[in-house]
Amino acid sequence: MTRQMLMWALSLLLAAGPNADARQGNDLRDLSLGMSVANIAAEEYISLACADKEGGKLAVWSDFRTCPADEMDLRGISFRFNDKVNPLAAVNDKYEGTRLGGHPVLLRGFVDSSGVLRRIRIDTDPDARLFWHKKAHLLALIVKARYGEAGWTCRAGESHDGETPVGGLLIKEHCEKRSERRHLVLDREVYRRAGQPPSDFVNATHFIIEQAID
Repeated sequence: MTRQMLMWALSLLLAAGPNADARQGNDLRDLSLGMSVANIAAEEYISLACADKEGGKLAVWSDFRTCPADEMDLRGISFRFNDKVNPLAAVNDKYEGTRLGGHPVLLRGFVDSSGVLRRIRIDTDPDARLFWHKKAHLLALIVKARYGEAGWTCRAGESHDGETPVGGLLIKEHCEKRSERRHLVLDREVYRRAGQPPSDFVNATHFIIEQAID
């Protein structure tokens, strides 16, 4: 990825529609960890649903209590950006759904029992078109540019028997970065599992933003 392409993608990651400049200090668009769901702009997010496998639909963020709690007593909510208030969708006829840095993604927010947003999870969409699926690991580079290249602790993941490179790449990388306010967890992977056909492979970025625990 060239520097010009990276800067273009980073601008898309930061873009939040109207009043984007005022939101660049947030974690995702106008979402910021520690905010109440009562303060989330309802018109900017659609397709709210519980993030568990049942995926029960929600009318509004404040319905989070209908979702099951995880081991951290957080309730996950999947959501999408509302294209109708996203200027990128209006000017780009190739725009396809919720994206960050140009990459199709799946978004989840995790809310505590008092209705406070404590975690955001971003995963590249495994069902994206092949063109984007092949590039999914590059979203990790955009994330690092957004949050600063320094301060990450990274390690290579363990490869299993039979896993092979895809396009000359075999990547399993786990990175973390901590500050006083945030704990960032970033994983990227590119490989083909044993027995997978040539047309099928793993290529993904997974990114978690969560509040640092004192």
